[in-house]
Amino acid sequence: MTLIDGKMISAQVRAEVKEEAAIFEATFGKKIGLAVVLAGEDPASQVYVRNKIRACEEVGIRSFAHYLPADVTQRQLLELVDALAADDAVHGILIQLPLPKHLDADEILRRIPAQKDVDGFSAENIGRLALNEAGTVACTPYGVMELLKRYHIALSGKRAVVVGRSNIVGRPMALLLLNADATVTVCHSRTRNVAEECARADVIVAAVGKPKFISADMVKEGAVVVDVGINRIDGKLVGDVDFEAVKEKTSYITPVPGGVGPMTIAMLLKNTVACARRANEP
Repeated sequence: MTLIDGKMISAQVRAEVKEEAAIFEATFGKKIGLAVVLAGEDPASQVYVRNKIRACEEVGIRSFAHYLPADVTQRQLLELVDALAADDAVHGILIQLPLPKHLDADEILRRIPAQKDVDGFSAENIGRLALNEAGTVACTPYGVMELLKRYHIALSGKRAVVVGRSNIVGRPMALLLLNADATVTVCHSRTRNVAEECARADVIVAAVGKPKFISADMVKEGAVVVDVGINRIDGKLVGDVDFEAVKEKTSYITPVPGGVGPMTIAMLLKNTVACARRANEP
């Protein structure tokens, strides 16, 4: 069993992004810019935003932080997105979710131009992914693929099962695996015999949001298991995989924490650099 070290790989990606950001600045005479918008005072969101801003500073990306009150109106937020979309100093726009309940998050996210959609959530970017064309890919599944790539885990011809079908992780994850020539099954709340589907898989990506959902009897010997889940039980972070029971059956496995988690911000930074390049290179 090999433990996939997300902290190590994310550090490698950040170092590469720092070098790319410096080259961009030297070439175009300006820094890459990422706008981060936070509405309300959700404690977890505040932590995520601080981490993203700190990560930008560490790699030489300029951050534009916009902190809005919880009672911000839909119109006010849309006007801010429009202003950021028109600002040449801003190469990426990130709306921290969840938004206050009175706001229509879907409408706001749709307002972000695809070329500044560093989260990869826009219909255009999802469509490009479905067509296996170049575009911006959602950060967490992109991070999973980067881990698999850097550990030289072959996917072509392999049977892959994605447990979960969210627009943020499950669906783009399935498309990425399909584009890598894996044979992909997506399991969800209406799937019959999820355990049997998983037990046939060479690669399992668990993104269902249920602590320790993937048990040892659902994993075949030598499988690769990637745990995207983050659940808190009695103050401790655990994944969607019963790690201690499953790990000895796997060839590779990600821990929680320290696996996929660190990759999300790293790939956000990588996406921001890519958006800046596309906006400035002929």
